[in-house]
Amino acid sequence: MPRHTPADFDFDLPRELIAQHPAAERSAARLLDGRAAPPADRVVRELPALLAPGDLLVFNDTRVVKARLLGAKASGGAVEALVERVLPGHEVLAHLRSSKSPRPGSVLRLAGAFDAEVLGRSGADGSLFRLRFPDDPFVLMARHGHVPLPPYIAHDDSADDERRYQSVFAARPGAVAAPTAALHFDAALLSALDARGVGRAAITLHVGAGTFQPLRVEDLAEHRMHSEWFEVGAGTACAVAATRAAGGRIVAVGTTSLRALESAALRSADGTVQPCRGDTDLFITPGFGFRAVDLLLTNFHLPRSTLLMLVAAFAGFEHVMALYRHATEARYRFYSYGDAMLLARA
Repeated sequence: MPRHTPADFDFDLPRELIAQHPAAERSAARLLDGRAAPPADRVVRELPALLAPGDLLVFNDTRVVKARLLGAKASGGAVEALVERVLPGHEVLAHLRSSKSPRPGSVLRLAGAFDAEVLGRSGADGSLFRLRFPDDPFVLMARHGHVPLPPYIAHDDSADDERRYQSVFAARPGAVAAPTAALHFDAALLSALDARGVGRAAITLHVGAGTFQPLRVEDLAEHRMHSEWFEVGAGTACAVAATRAAGGRIVAVGTTSLRALESAALRSADGTVQPCRGDTDLFITPGFGFRAVDLLLTNFHLPRSTLLMLVAAFAGFEHVMALYRHATEARYRFYSYGDAMLLARA
C-alpha cells in the first residue's frame, strides 16, 4: 500500500458549499449513498430503505456544552476560553486566546460574572491551561457560555444554534463539538428505522476542539492525535455481539462512534467490542484493520484532515476522493451543518 501524505487528502472546495446553517428539517439533508460506484444522490430520510432489519445503528450520546467563555485578564486585555475538559475539584482544561498568555496565579474574569484562577499549562505540548472555577463548571458554562461553533461557521451563536448544534440523543455533557452525523436524525426518521427493524445503541465520546486542528507534519506517522474520553458500555457491547451473531451489520453514526467502537475492539483480547472506557488517541489512516464497523454514516470533512483520512481508510482512498469530487460537483453542503454520506467498509 502506498504511503500517503497530507497533500493526498487535499481537494478544492468552493467556499459557498460550507454550510452556515442546518437544513430546515434534520432528516431533509441530502445523503450521498457511496456504498458502491457510481454513487446515488438521496435524502437522509431514505436511510431506512438502505439498511436491513437486524442492522444496528450506534450513536454518540455526548452533549455539547456551552464551552466558549469570553472575558478579560486583570490587565484588562481580552481573553477567550474554550473549555476542553472538566476535571474534579471545579478545575478545567481550556484553550486560551489572548494577546499574551496569562501566568499561573493570575485571575481571569469570565463572562463578566465569575473569576477563574490560572493554575498553569497542561498537555504534552503545553497548549492547554488548567483553570479553577469557583463553582461547578457545567453550571457556569450553561449559564454564561456560548455554543462553541466550529471556526468555519461565520455567525455568532444563536438560540437556533443552541438547539440544532445538538443531536436528539445528547445526554452526557462534555463535548465542545457536535457528533455531526447524528444531527440528521429526528423523531420521524427514528420511527421509520424502528418500523424497519433497525436497532439502536449508544457510545459516548466527548469530542474535543482538536478535531478541527490541521496536520502540521508531512509524515503521517509523526502525527499525534488529540486525546478524547470515551466509553462503550456493557449494553452496547452486548448489542454489537448479538447483532454480529444474528448476521446484522454495525452502522457507526459518525466518525466518533467509529473511533470509540474500534478503540474498544483494539483493547480487547479477541478483537471484539467489549465494555471499555478511558482516553483514546486512535489515528486511523489507510491500512488500518477495522474490526467493529461495517457501515459508516458521516458528514463531509475538511481537506487534509484526520477525519477525511479515517473515511478514506474505511471505504478506500480512491473511492472516497472520487465521492468528494462528485459531492462538490453536485453542490452538496459541507461540514458540521452540511449533508451526509453512507459508506461501506472496503
